[in-house]
Amino acid sequence: MSHIRRSRHLHRAWVQVPTSSQAFQRYVREMNTSDDQAFVVIRSDTQQMVGVVELQDIFRGDFQNAYLIYYVFEGQQRQGLMKAAVGQVIAKAFGPMKLHRLEANIQPENIASIAMVKAWGFEKEGLSRQFLRKNGAWRDHERWSLLNESPHLG
Repeated sequence: MSHIRRSRHLHRAWVQVPTSSQAFQRYVREMNTSDDQAFVVIRSDTQQMVGVVELQDIFRGDFQNAYLIYYVFEGQQRQGLMKAAVGQVIAKAFGPMKLHRLEANIQPENIASIAMVKAWGFEKEGLSRQFLRKNGAWRDHERWSLLNESPHLG
């Protein structure tokens, strides 16, 4: 858990990462439901945790949508590991889960996260003003989406 605690400054404005064993166990329980799924990314060479990819608020019926959330831990950035993991979760969402649409809401200054969704073919839909409360403040988020029929997914 120490490398996760060291990552707090990376995520401060964007996401709150569980930093104790108890908090992480509670997080795992909460994120393994029909509405929310979390996938812990593990390095195959060292078995170290790289980050997390989540599908939150999974909607069924006429919507078939989920929110894609991801974050990397300190020391694991810029190695392509999270890009590969996000791709695996996209394949699961559009394959076995049969979702139609994924949405990622990203603060405009989070350049690395925007580059990630662009790399997977997400398209910017617009700006949601004061969309989510993060680190005690309401923050604007760009809304990015990917449809199951997107050409690069074939």
